[in-house]
Amino acid sequence: MRRGLRTRIRGIPPDDPGHSRSAELLRTPYRGAVNRHWWRLAPGGVVFGVVCTVLSLTPSLLPRPAFFQGAIGGVSFALGYLLGVLLTALLLRVFMPAPSARATRIVWWCVGGALAVAAVPLGFAVLSWQNGVRAAVEMPPLDAVDPWRFLLGFGVTAALLLVIGKGCRGLFLMIRARISAPLAVLATVAAVLAAAVGVGALGMAAVDRIYAERNTAPPEDAQEPDSAFRSAGEGSGISWQDLGRHGSLFVGGGPAAAEIEKATGAPALEPIRVYAGLASAPDAASRAELVVAELERTGAFEREWLVVATTTGSGWLEPQTVDAFEYLHGGDTAIASMQYAYTPSWVSFVFDPDAPVESATALFDAVHARWSELPESERPKLVAYGLSLGAHGTQAAFSGVDDLRARTDGALLVGSPNGSEMWRGLQAARDAGSPAWRPVLDGGRAVRWMSREGDERLIDAPWQDPRVLYLQHATDPVTWLGPELIWAPPEWLDAEQRAEDVSPAMRWMPGITAVQLVVDMFMGESVPARHGHNYGDLVLTAWTSVTDDGGLDGAALARVQAILESYADPIDPAFE
Repeated sequence: MRRGLRTRIRGIPPDDPGHSRSAELLRTPYRGAVNRHWWRLAPGGVVFGVVCTVLSLTPSLLPRPAFFQGAIGGVSFALGYLLGVLLTALLLRVFMPAPSARATRIVWWCVGGALAVAAVPLGFAVLSWQNGVRAAVEMPPLDAVDPWRFLLGFGVTAALLLVIGKGCRGLFLMIRARISAPLAVLATVAAVLAAAVGVGALGMAAVDRIYAERNTAPPEDAQEPDSAFRSAGEGSGISWQDLGRHGSLFVGGGPAAAEIEKATGAPALEPIRVYAGLASAPDAASRAELVVAELERTGAFEREWLVVATTTGSGWLEPQTVDAFEYLHGGDTAIASMQYAYTPSWVSFVFDPDAPVESATALFDAVHARWSELPESERPKLVAYGLSLGAHGTQAAFSGVDDLRARTDGALLVGSPNGSEMWRGLQAARDAGSPAWRPVLDGGRAVRWMSREGDERLIDAPWQDPRVLYLQHATDPVTWLGPELIWAPPEWLDAEQRAEDVSPAMRWMPGITAVQLVVDMFMGESVPARHGHNYGDLVLTAWTSVTDDGGLDGAALARVQAILESYADPIDPAFE
C-alpha cells in the first residue's frame, strides 16, 4: 500500500512491469533503498566525470606536481559527475524509460573497459604535455609520471566532493519526503549554505590563528637594527616586537652603505627603511601617521628618492626589488611601507579585499600630503611600488593612470592581479595588434609593460616622465585568472597572441581552465625567473627604466645583478 502510494505520487503506476530496481533507486524518495546504496555512482555521471578529468590533465600555464594534478582531476571529476547526472536524468525523463539493471551493468563494463584501454596512452600523453610545459618555462623534463601521488590527490579530492554532493542529495530527499519539492529545494540550499559558512568560518579561524602566531614576534633570523635610519632602531618610536614577521625582516635586512659601495664602486649612504606593523597602531590612518613621523625622524624627505611600497597580504616586501633600488641609487633612498594583514595574500584578497586598498591609500595620501608641503626644489622624487596584491592596492590608491602620474615621479607595478581596475582598463585600451601579455598603449608614451630582458628596447618612441611600468609574464596565473575565464576564451591564448613560453598544446575549456589556473597560482614561484609570478631577474632593469641608472656603468650594474640573482628563491606571495 505504501509503495503504491509513493509511486502514484511520482507518476509511476505501482504495477508497471518495467519498473526496474534501478528505476526504483533513482525515483524513490528518501527511504531504505536510497539510504543503503548512497555510495553507488551513476554511470552517466562517471562518464562525464572521466571526460572532464582527462581534459583537466591537458597543459596549463605552469608545470604541475602529480599531487596537485590529481587534485585538479578530482575537482574536474566532481564537476563533470554533477553535470553528467543532471543531463542523464533529464534525458531519461524526457526521451527514455529508466534503464534496466542489465543495461546499467553493460554501461559499467564499457566505462571500465574504456578506462583500462586508455590508461597507458593517457599516461604517455600527460607526460608529453607536462614536459612540453616544462620546456617552455626552462625546466628539465620528467622521466615518468607519478601515478601514486596523482591517485592520492585525485582520490582524496574526488571522494570528498562526491560525499558532500551525495550528502546534499540525501538531505534533499529526506526533506522532500516531508514537504513539497520547491520548499525542499529552498530548505536544502539554506542548510548547505549554512554548513558551508560554518565550515569555512572554522577553517578561516584555523588559518587566522596559525598566521597570527607567526606574526606575533620577529623570526629568529631577523636582526634587530641599531641604526637611526631604520624603524625600531635608535630613536625610533616603533617597537621591534610590533613590526611582525615580515616587517622585522624588512627593517633588519637589506644592504648597508659599505655593501653598496663594494658592489657599485661609488660612495653610498645608509638606506632608510621605515615600516609600521599591525601592532604598531590600531588602524591604517594611525599607522600611516606613524610612518610619516618615522620618515621625518630619519631624514627621509632629504633623500633623493622616496618609495611608497604596498606589501603583499601578510606584510611581505620582496627583497630583490627593494634591495635593487637601494643598490641602484647608492643608498640615497627611503622606502616606506606598513602592514595591513598577516594572512596569505589569497586569504586577504578573498575575505578582506578592501584592506590593501585602504592601507595603500592611507599611506600614500599621508606621505604625499607631507611631501607636498616641501618646496618643489627640495622634495625627494616620489615613486609608488607594489607586487601582486600590493600592486592591486597601489593602483586602487589612485583614480586612474593620469592621477598616478600627476602625484608621483613614477611607478613600478609587478605581477598585477587580474581584478585591478586600472590594469584592466589599460589592457582593454591597448593599441591594436599588441598582445595582451605584452601590450603597447598609446605608442608607449607614458605606460609600458615588460616581460623579459630586452623588452625595454622594443619601443623606440620617447617615454615621457613620470613613467609607469608593469612587469607582466605571459605565464603568470595571478595576472590571468579572472572570472570571465570560466565562460569565455581569453585573448592571450589566441594563436596570434600566444607567447613563446605558453604551451602550444594549452586549450581553453569552460570551467576547467579556471580550475587549472587556480592551482597554477600556487605554483607561480616554483619556476625559474622569467616565468610565472617570479620577476627577480627584471627588477634592476625595471628600476633603471622607471627612474634612471643611478650613474652606474655597465660593469657595476652587472655586479649588482649578480648579487640579486644569488638570493634564495623568494617566498610565494600567494602564501605570504
